[in-house]
Amino acid sequence: MKSPLRTLLVVGARPNYMKVAPVIRAMDDRNRFDARLVHTGQHYDAALSDDFFRDLEIPPPDFFLDVGSASHAVQTARILERFEPVVLEVRPDLVLVAGDVNSTVGCSLAAVKLGVPVGHIEAGLRSGDRTMPEEINRIVTDSIADLLFTTSRGADEHLAREGVPRGIVHFVGNSMIDTLRRFEAAARGRQTAKSFGAAAGQYVLVTLHRPSNVDEASTLGQIVDLLQNIAERAPTLFPIHPRTQARLEDGGLWKAIEATKNLHPLPPQGYLDFVSLQADARVVLTDSGGVQEETTALGVPCLTLRPNTERPVTSEFGTNLLVDARPHAHLEALDQILGGTLCAQKQIPELWDGQAGPRIAEVCAHWHETGGASRVRSGL
Repeated sequence: MKSPLRTLLVVGARPNYMKVAPVIRAMDDRNRFDARLVHTGQHYDAALSDDFFRDLEIPPPDFFLDVGSASHAVQTARILERFEPVVLEVRPDLVLVAGDVNSTVGCSLAAVKLGVPVGHIEAGLRSGDRTMPEEINRIVTDSIADLLFTTSRGADEHLAREGVPRGIVHFVGNSMIDTLRRFEAAARGRQTAKSFGAAAGQYVLVTLHRPSNVDEASTLGQIVDLLQNIAERAPTLFPIHPRTQARLEDGGLWKAIEATKNLHPLPPQGYLDFVSLQADARVVLTDSGGVQEETTALGVPCLTLRPNTERPVTSEFGTNLLVDARPHAHLEALDQILGGTLCAQKQIPELWDGQAGPRIAEVCAHWHETGGASRVRSGL
């Protein structure tokens, strides 16, 4: 029997935890893996990260790189510098990365340059907008990875158009939805909105963090106006990303948020509490890719404050609506949802069935047992 597949699984930002956790569990259930977890510390708040690891039942990371926040160039350079010694120490057969953050591309580059194959969870997503740093990370990672795990048929089509060999692409479903389904009942049972004075099905949930929305003062000012208008229509819960709060304070807009009746700024929420808030919301307004997917799985209407999405399956099959960038267009859509005249679809996309993690593990095991074919030369 072949020796276990020595695997390094990488997380760096909070969305990665939900994508990697089901794969870790699937690998723990088999004798075919020697799986170790690397946390780059790209996004790291001790209390919140500890909550996520506890809530998701993820074992403590074997390696913590503590790269911290910085510009894209500096952060990616730190990831390359600090991940390389881990690869040299462990000498893995495979590095598994997830999503589209700097940790994804940085660890992929470090591994491939040392001749170690890479698997990319959530491959093939494309927004068509190269002004998004995440889009560049997706394209680069997919171009050098040896195993590409996709969440939709559309992602397969993107990779085919880019000339990726079909044999390395595996449609496995969405591992983040594995996590959602595993903990959905526990999250719903928390009734988190109640603790903030909001009734289930009666409030709007807002999440905003993308640079295109929060970094420009004029755009952020328009969004604050939008939130004030939303709060006139329904209680509005706004868990605030640290980046967003910093921009609001820098732009002199934080006082307007605090002064708006029915607009409730909240601290960042742990995983279970945030899923609870999504599940009980009347509608969610977001610029997050992951929230588009989770609301689709939960059947909750979602308005996306972006001109495009790398997850069109959430609009084609799910509850996500891309709305014109003009604030009044969002208010029109919101009024229609609150009034019951606009109903988003509630079809669950193909293979979003809670079994993506085991599929990924099975593909990795088969790849290893049949020779581990790679785009790069084997050996360090």
